[in-house]
Order: sequence, then structure tokens, then C-alpha cells
Amino acid sequence: MVAILEKRRLRDFDWLLTLLALAIAVFGTWQIYNAVPDQSYWKKQLIGLGISAVVMLAVAFTDYRKLVHIAPAFYAFGLVLLVIVLIPGIGLKINGQRCWIGVPGLGQFQPSEFVKIPTVLMLARYFGRPRSSTLTIKETLIGCGILALPVGLILLEPDAGQALTYFPLLAVVLFLSSVRMWLVVAALVVGTAAVPAAYIVGVKAGLVKQYQQKRIEVILDPENADRRDVGYHTWQSIITVGKGGLSGSVSKGDASQSKLKFLPEPQTDFIFAVTAENTGFIGCLLLLLAYAVLLTKLIHGARRAPDRTGMLVIMAIVGGLAFQIFVNVGMALGILPVIGVPLPLMSAGLSAILATSVAIGFAISIRLRRFVN
Repeated sequence: MVAILEKRRLRDFDWLLTLLALAIAVFGTWQIYNAVPDQSYWKKQLIGLGISAVVMLAVAFTDYRKLVHIAPAFYAFGLVLLVIVLIPGIGLKINGQRCWIGVPGLGQFQPSEFVKIPTVLMLARYFGRPRSSTLTIKETLIGCGILALPVGLILLEPDAGQALTYFPLLAVVLFLSSVRMWLVVAALVVGTAAVPAAYIVGVKAGLVKQYQQKRIEVILDPENADRRDVGYHTWQSIITVGKGGLSGSVSKGDASQSKLKFLPEPQTDFIFAVTAENTGFIGCLLLLLAYAVLLTKLIHGARRAPDRTGMLVIMAIVGGLAFQIFVNVGMALGILPVIGVPLPLMSAGLSAILATSVAIGFAISIRLRRFVN
């Protein structure tokens, strides 16, 4: 009987999703090498990829319902990590942000990336109960509270870009939980009015830093932006993307923007620009197609989930990944401000690739149990 179950698990295992994720990650490691071949980022990324693959398989073969059941413990542990990282001497402060904890031999670990997973599990656990009516205001506020705790701690680091990546998780869960439409409309109206008002108040109160103002101004008025100041990142990225042409410029022997140190943070924030330079429009199109297939596979898994909780877990993951892809590509193309959001499975960093691999592991685990009551 055990042998039959194991054989069925191997047959039902989502090999395409797994191989596609690994292929994107390997491709990303190659681009990291192309970006900074004289540094060890690509070696650390390979180590991180190996660790992430093992963790992904471990999560995939674990019953996700057991992990959802103990989600409060994971969530509490994640909040503790977000508090610890704020403590001087423990949390590493880089570029004015205290977001990392040092890991010997591997670099830095970013708790805010990891905490997305227990946040998703908590939201799915709360909203995954069978229901026959729309959400009440109380339930909606509780969902907002679940999100507010980690987001508030992340804003204290401060890391507004990472905090933004949490909101799609809640938005997807609320939408699929039949949130009242008048609340959605009200939130959109209030949000549309509040964002510019909050920006103006933040500027006058000194909460919005000068460099943040300039990054927004670069997008609103790129022609008049100072390309030697804060606008430097955006313009160098646009130049790098354009240099790739149709099929890539590096293969023709042209000097690389990243290798010549013109493009800042090419291995993380602007890995898509590096990809465009190396592989051109065709390579970027294939990469985006690979992302589209990956997200489609995840959505297909959500449709066949054995319960509502599993469906919400996968769809929250889809929302988070899609948002990050959109923002990172938008940053590279100069249509969105530079806010430090990594490209899933591509950008260098142990935390990001580990968190994404765990998320995919959950999706596979849910698929493996789609016939279980």
C-alpha cells in the first residue's frame, strides 16, 4: 500500500513547475555571473539554489495542512525575527536600512522575505474556513491586522519596497473571500485620494526623504531629471536595456554596462536590465514567457486544490510573485520608481530564492493532495 502511495506521489508530482523554477533560477545565476563575474555572488547563489531545492522538496512532501495548522507559531517566529533585525549589533545596517542578519559563509539573511510565507499561511488559515456569505467588516479588519504587524515592523527598518510586496497577498485573499464590493470601491477611492495627500504631508513632515522624492520625480518627469544624481540608476538601466537590442550585445563583443560598473546593483535590483543586455529582446521575452507559464501552472494547481485553504495559499503566492515581477521589470524599464524589489528566482540573495522556493514547495504539496478529503 505504501509503495502504491509513493508511486502515485511521484506520478502526481508537478515536475514541470519544479523544473521551470529551477531553470529560471539557473538562468538567473548565469546572469548574475555576467553582471559581476569578478565577485562571488554567483557562487553564493548556486549554494543558495542547492539549499532552496532541498527545502522546496521537503515542503512539497510535507502535508501542507499540518503546516497551516501551526501557522500561528511560524507567524510569531517571523515577527520575532523582524524585531531582532531592528536591534543594533544584530541587524546589519546597509544603505541606511537595517534589514539583514549576517549568515557566516552565505552573506546576509533578510527576514522580511521569509515572513511572507507565514503571513500567507495565517491569511489562508483564517479565511480558508467554508463560508456562504461575503466577509464582514470585522473579518476584513482582522485580515488587515494580520498584515499590519509584519508590514509595520518592516517599515521601521525602513524598507518601503519590501513592505509593498505584502499588500498583494492580502488583496488576493480578500478578493477570493468575497469581500464586500462597497469596501473595495471605498478602499480604491480613499487610496487614490490618500496617496498624493500622504505624499505631500510626508514631504512637509520630513517623513519622505529627499532621495525618495527625487526617485518619484524621475518617473514623473524623466526628461528633466538629474541623470547624475538619483536619476542615475533609472537612466543607466534604460541604457543597459536598450543596448541589448534584439538578440543581445555581449555576444557581439561589446563592453557590458554592468562589468564597466555603470549600472548600480546589477545582480539584484537590475538583473532584468542585465538580462536584456546579454540576451536582448528575445531573451527577455522568453524569460517573461517562462514566468507566465510558471504562474499559469500555479493557478491551475489552485483550481484543483483539495480545499479552500490550499487554493488561497497558492493564489496569494501567485499575487505576490506577479507583483514582484511587474515592479522589478518596471524599475528596469524606467516606468516605476526604484524601490528595491527583487526579481523572483533571478535576483541574487539567499532570502529571496529560499522564500520563493518554499512558496513553490507549498504549491506542489497542495497538488499532491488534491484527491485527499
